[in-house]
Amino acid sequence: MKYHFRYYIGSFILLFSCSVKKNAFRPVEVKPVIVSDRVKHDSDDPAIWIHPEDPAKSLVIGTDKGGKDGNDGGLYVFDLFGRCDYSKTIPLERPNNVDIAYGLKINGRAQDVAVCTERNRNVIRVISVPQMKTIDKGGIPVFEDDTNKSPMGIALYTDPDTGIIYAIVGRKTGPVTGYLYQYQLMANGDGTVGGKLVRKFGQFSGKKEIESIAVDNELGYVYCSDEGTGVRKYYAHPDSSDVQLALFATTGIKEDHEGLSIYKASDGTGYILLSNQQSNEFFIFPREGTQENRHDHPLIKIIKTRTKESDGSEVSNVAFNDNFPFGLFVAMSTDGTFQFYSWKDIAGNDLFLAPDGARLKK
Repeated sequence: MKYHFRYYIGSFILLFSCSVKKNAFRPVEVKPVIVSDRVKHDSDDPAIWIHPEDPAKSLVIGTDKGGKDGNDGGLYVFDLFGRCDYSKTIPLERPNNVDIAYGLKINGRAQDVAVCTERNRNVIRVISVPQMKTIDKGGIPVFEDDTNKSPMGIALYTDPDTGIIYAIVGRKTGPVTGYLYQYQLMANGDGTVGGKLVRKFGQFSGKKEIESIAVDNELGYVYCSDEGTGVRKYYAHPDSSDVQLALFATTGIKEDHEGLSIYKASDGTGYILLSNQQSNEFFIFPREGTQENRHDHPLIKIIKTRTKESDGSEVSNVAFNDNFPFGLFVAMSTDGTFQFYSWKDIAGNDLFLAPDGARLKK
């Protein structure tokens, strides 16, 4: 009887502890402040361009993958009220992900750029922002030395010491090592932009694909979602070690690990947000890791959004306007829209606020 008694007590404790652990991260529901105008076909990934003088005039730039064959896709431009300026749309053939970088040097002038993948043509495209003009001679070819092309994910890394900007590109499928290619963006003499391959890195599980990529410029890391496996972490600089620093978010995701974004405070702390696509949730992890290990990123919160199977997302700590005084989180939804959330609503009573990078404790 003593053996059975201890067995039942142990089982009760185990079940109780599992229940507490599960309930500790019960999803917190948040509502969008704004839902954008619709794109023509299939929204996929947003990026936020911050106006240098008036944050209220900042833009959200999002991709539309186009119809079934990928034709009639494009890059769309929205203001902070979700209104689309359709006159600035850039027609593209199945664009997937997009990212923003500031101050690319072209003929002695600093130019902000949006860079996106154009999957059907196996190129990445460079567009001036806010002018929304293509400046890449029709596109920069990628994965030229491999039969596995179909570029999908992209993130831009700016070297804080040199100001050189690099594009880190993922694809529909690829090898178990060297899945990601890194290209240095360079100005041509005629005012256009080209690219030079400088690095191949990144492990791949072989299960699905790696699409979403996010770069932490200040801390020097790149993260990528290996769908169905977890989030992988590496150094972002092309001359650094290619050793994987971490693999996290390996449990709790229903199917696909998708959109990644980073909410930053100027002291190096912040949060990494990951889309749990089929559950319409976002998992949140500490940007700085733990006190014991900066490459340990445990789950600390789950939010439930109104998005439908969100693929791409972006977040900024800028105090934009009255709707987004502590930052803006943008996530795509498969209904052809982008949803704008206030960071204050996401933070709730659990997370800190960092308007313009300065951390405010809750």
